[in-house]
Amino acid sequence: MKSDVSVIIPNYNGEKFIANCLDSIMVQSFYEFGRLEIIVVDDCSTDTSVEIIKTYKNVTLIENPVNAGFDRSVNQGILASNGKYCLLLNNDVVVDPDFVRYLYLHIDDDQGIFSVSSKMIRYYERDKLDDTGDFYNILGWGYKRGDGQSVAAYHNASPIFSACAGAAIYRHAVLTEIGLFDEAFFAYMEDIDIGYRGLIYGYKNCYEPKAICYHIGSATTAEGQKYSPFKVQISARNNIYVAYKNMPLLQLLVNSPFLVVGFIVKYVLFLKRGFGKDYAAGIKAGLKNYKKVEKVPFKAKNLKNYFLIEFQLILNVFRMIENKRMK
Repeated sequence: MKSDVSVIIPNYNGEKFIANCLDSIMVQSFYEFGRLEIIVVDDCSTDTSVEIIKTYKNVTLIENPVNAGFDRSVNQGILASNGKYCLLLNNDVVVDPDFVRYLYLHIDDDQGIFSVSSKMIRYYERDKLDDTGDFYNILGWGYKRGDGQSVAAYHNASPIFSACAGAAIYRHAVLTEIGLFDEAFFAYMEDIDIGYRGLIYGYKNCYEPKAICYHIGSATTAEGQKYSPFKVQISARNNIYVAYKNMPLLQLLVNSPFLVVGFIVKYVLFLKRGFGKDYAAGIKAGLKNYKKVEKVPFKAKNLKNYFLIEFQLILNVFRMIENKRMK
């Protein structure tokens, strides 16, 4: 029987978190009026994650022989799902009982919506936000709106650049149309990439403040820390990928001076934090391997969308400044 929503949870060594995540899904109010399937894709965990997951009878488990990355796991889950909507959830997230219902009601209300991002709150600091939608700007910087701000902020639904794939719902039909997550990214920035792609095709990405969850953050890739050599390097590489993949040649040439400035400033910032070499290595890898990602084909019918996106890229610089000021 076809499901209304397919919850897809990628897992790697999440024995400390996965039970809490699954328990919160099991008590969703959505079960009262919709069909929900749960799929966990395990990336060859070496801890007791798989044994824990197998204790849940209503969970479909896909076990991978190797860790091929977040994006490969998410795509496996999407391809195995039968829901009208795919709800992606990190294993270090715990959701409120009405979480699925509010995401479903929002995306189901408008056929033009591709994704809806939730109100993510810091797991260990419940008075602070973690993410209320992701933004990307002309400097090539992706950032989390609301990170570190009061939970009282961002209480209205609003358009965003892209949803945070750690806790967001996507329209399955649009994923089929524009393509799944780019596995060349492995992890990080892939949600901005797919949100960008949705905008190019004329769809909307939105934020739903009533869908609340609690996120530990970087639990398996950076041991809960904001930065790690792996995270900094791969994110820097993927910043190159996002710009190259989604911007037509003319737009890329116009924006290149701003992108170069953005990357230089980021290098200086990471140099001060002790991750300068990692960031530089990531940029170098991106410039060397950018052809591994397939550019979004330019279509004249999307020209209006490119202009709207360019306006957003500029505006998002000022939004980023305001976002930092509000912390």
